[in-house]
Amino acid sequence: MSKTIFDKVWDEHVVRKIENGPDVFFIDRHFIHEVTSPVAFLGIKSRGLGVMCPEKTFATADHNTPTINQHLPVQDPLSANQLATLETNAKDYGISHWGLGDKNNGIVHVVGPEHGITLPGTTIVCGDSHTSTHGAFGAIAFGIGTSEVEMVLATQCIMQPKPKKMRINVNGNLGKAVTPKDVALYIISKLSTSGATGYFVEYAGSVFANMTMEGRMTVCNLSIEMGARGGMIAPDAKTFEYIKGRTYSPKGKDWDKAMIYWKTLKTDEDAFFDKEYTFDAADIEPMITYGTNPGMGMGICNSIPYAKEVSEGAETYEKSLNYMGFGQGDPMQDKSIDFVFLGSCTNGRIEDFRAFASIVKGKKKADNVTAWLVPGSHIVEAQIKEEGILDVLTEAGFELRQPGCSACLAMNDDKVPAGKYAVSTSNRNFEGRQGPGSRTLLASPLVAAAAAVTGKVTDPRDLM
Repeated sequence: MSKTIFDKVWDEHVVRKIENGPDVFFIDRHFIHEVTSPVAFLGIKSRGLGVMCPEKTFATADHNTPTINQHLPVQDPLSANQLATLETNAKDYGISHWGLGDKNNGIVHVVGPEHGITLPGTTIVCGDSHTSTHGAFGAIAFGIGTSEVEMVLATQCIMQPKPKKMRINVNGNLGKAVTPKDVALYIISKLSTSGATGYFVEYAGSVFANMTMEGRMTVCNLSIEMGARGGMIAPDAKTFEYIKGRTYSPKGKDWDKAMIYWKTLKTDEDAFFDKEYTFDAADIEPMITYGTNPGMGMGICNSIPYAKEVSEGAETYEKSLNYMGFGQGDPMQDKSIDFVFLGSCTNGRIEDFRAFASIVKGKKKADNVTAWLVPGSHIVEAQIKEEGILDVLTEAGFELRQPGCSACLAMNDDKVPAGKYAVSTSNRNFEGRQGPGSRTLLASPLVAAAAAVTGKVTDPRDLM
């Protein structure tokens, strides 16, 4: 029987099927951080349980880490307590832990692939919705809740109903300044934030085949923003080249054995999908959002749609625009902005900083813009310095911050003030996402860079 790559990996990990119920599903890799793990550890302690496979669990501090002055004690009491609790729990249960100051520390969905923990054909969970990022390697990866974190710690398994299957094809050649972030935002704008609810998505077609691994991670990361359980891309030569030689990747004969299996991880020709979409790469241009969910996006040269042109209810649509301070039919270009954020598990990798630097090189940061440039890990931070990108950024008037999620979800002092506009490479633009009353415009690193040097929403193609 023909199978999708999703079927192949899922079926390989089913420990037991429950009639008319979920599957008992084995987990190969479990990432934990300081926000969703404390209560889970309390749960296993209260029941006298241990961690079944500590060697399959990896802890890194990221959500509550401030993006400046990480050498100083964390000032926010909640953040400090959660960071300390993660360190204690990891030590008590023999779990690998990369805390503040550790050279391996960074955003969980950045450091996992960097160290070869993320591998094709594996199952990966974390108490964070954007765990789907790891699907770029041909893994089944998805976010879980606190009670499920406890379940995986105690049993290395989880109970999950098998999602339906969707394939999204994008073929052709991307235009100038069109990045993987734009491809993802375009797809979400077409499907809506609920268009993939109940599905696990496979991305296929020439556009994804031509993408770098960093780009594929960006796309899979944003699967969640259209309601999908996760997203994945079949591994290929690029995947194998990326992971070879990394710390946790197989070595020697184990590598050869793994490659035999990994090369089978592709969808069979006649495999069944419950739903399928196909898009033309030529239709995608640099994107920007104008509302309060990631589906409210459009090409940067367009005008904001009128309520009658969108599928959302008119009242909800108008409420969103009122929050943003925008009007129906407004052009997005030339709207003044206040903040630019480059970073997050979506766009905090070295490729994103290279793209940003390519626009700002030889220019100056706009006086009205506050810029937060946050690498996804200390490894990315080191690459920025080694490649001379930091020199380009410094000369243009920018400062580099330190790795973490804080600026993405308004933790510590990393908050955009009420009423201010932020062009953000993050994944969410909900009301108050980057600070109470803040207004977020999601975009690619190129669009963010163009805004940073002009002080307004600008088509990056005009600066290239």
